Amino acid sequence: MRSFAVSALQEPPFAGARHDDTERVARESTDWAQELGLISNSQRLRRADAAGLAGRACPQAPLKRLRLLADLISWLFVMDDACDEDGLGDDPTRLAPTVAALLDVLDRQGAPGEVPTGVAGPLGRALADLCRRVRGHRHPAVLLRFTAAMRTYLLALLWEAANREHDRVPPVDEYVQMRRHTGGVYPSLTLTDLALDGFPPAAHRADPGWAALDLLAADLVCWCNDVFSYGKEHRVGPDAHNLVTVLARETGDESAALQAAADRFNDGLNAYLTTESDLLASHGDAVRPALAARRNWIRATYDWSRAAERYA
Repeated sequence: MRSFAVSALQEPPFAGARHDDTERVARESTDWAQELGLISNSQRLRRADAAGLAGRACPQAPLKRLRLLADLISWLFVMDDACDEDGLGDDPTRLAPTVAALLDVLDRQGAPGEVPTGVAGPLGRALADLCRRVRGHRHPAVLLRFTAAMRTYLLALLWEAANREHDRVPPVDEYVQMRRHTGGVYPSLTLTDLALDGFPPAAHRADPGWAALDLLAADLVCWCNDVFSYGKEHRVGPDAHNLVTVLARETGDESAALQAAADRFNDGLNAYLTTESDLLASHGDAVRPALAARRNWIRATYDWSRAAERYA
């Protein structure tokens, strides 16, 4: 059934590419995670292929900025696995102290000096390192965007934990809203904009179309992920936090839910193309780098999902 839904997804009509230094970045990012104590065994992280995703999202980025994005994605994968597979996210009272410690790290915004990480341990040390490196690029607006997006991501994990504690499957509209944040798309897009110098001028960002475009991009990345990951998640044990699962709860039909998830992706992709075209017509070449960053993420997620062992 999963293969049916995957085949029903419309292939994003954007060129796909992969950074020439992806393999080097994969080795360096794994070393980073091990040195900071994020992982004790690199096998799971290698299967996730964070560098492969980053390399597709930033195929022409400077090496240092590509490494920053790859390390963020590695951190997000480790955090997600801790919550989804290792039990940290099963109980909000267990997760809450870790989230609080990580929020404290974010509040320091990469300032110099020792960062107490408390119960967050290696997750806190690695997040502090990411914040210091973002701060080192000397773009205050980027740092603020990054830390704000990470805060929202962490708080959304508590929402997931509360649902798991009560065996609750959220309604579709609620799930769609929260999935944009649990997917870690916004902090990843921020560092992709940084890597590609993709920030549109402030005057252009005032256009409400930008907010609409970012929502659509986040939805497409997350829904693509959900369709590809559904098979693995369903084998292990149904998780309420998948678009197919919440659609199936409302329709009572798994096959119909798989088709509906694919249809949502396809309709969202068409809406994205229309919104992108409108922004380009209104703002011209000044916004092309930002549009490229979002196109890259949509295409990267699709291509990476087809190849990644993470969903095998």
